Amino acid sequence: MPVQEALEAIDSHNAKDPNFETIDGQQIPKELLYSQRMTAQLLSFEPDASEALQIAARAQHICRWKSPRDAYPQDRVGYLRWREDLKKMHAKLTGRILEELGYSKEFTDRVKFLILKKHIKKDYESQTLEDVICLVFLEHYFEDFAARHQDDKVIDIVQKTWIKMSPKGHRAALNLPLSDRSKDLVGKALV
Repeated sequence: MPVQEALEAIDSHNAKDPNFETIDGQQIPKELLYSQRMTAQLLSFEPDASEALQIAARAQHICRWKSPRDAYPQDRVGYLRWREDLKKMHAKLTGRILEELGYSKEFTDRVKFLILKKHIKKDYESQTLEDVICLVFLEHYFEDFAARHQDDKVIDIVQKTWIKMSPKGHRAALNLPLSDRSKDLVGKALV
């Protein structure tokens, strides 16, 4: 079963995102762009990534807009519930896509397991996926996040992100093309 067929099916779902980002003057559905960034980062970070890991990375935020953050209480408990429900939704939808494409139950279960990120420090591919998620955040979304929040909160988020990453992920993060301000905030977080 060619992995490209699964990636295209995921893209067709993410292309329906009503939210857009403008890149080089072109409007791109937000989650489609995110999923493509995930694939690019994965293949840079882990060029020999398995098909299951490639699909899990591409489906990381599949149809995320369908479960908005503001549908949950705006406290820590609400945030954690939202994140957990999102993972389950992403895994279920991706599993359904893979079943429709004729992937085996074993393969489909592995992709769903990776999306659920149950064992990031114990399972190499789960850890790789977590590293890629963190790298995509730092490279593409950190600057905007930092601009909207106080430095103390940003530093705390970087520290929490760093804990989730592997030593290989740390090395890759320190080589990202970050702005001077972002490098300064990351540096403060790592002191």
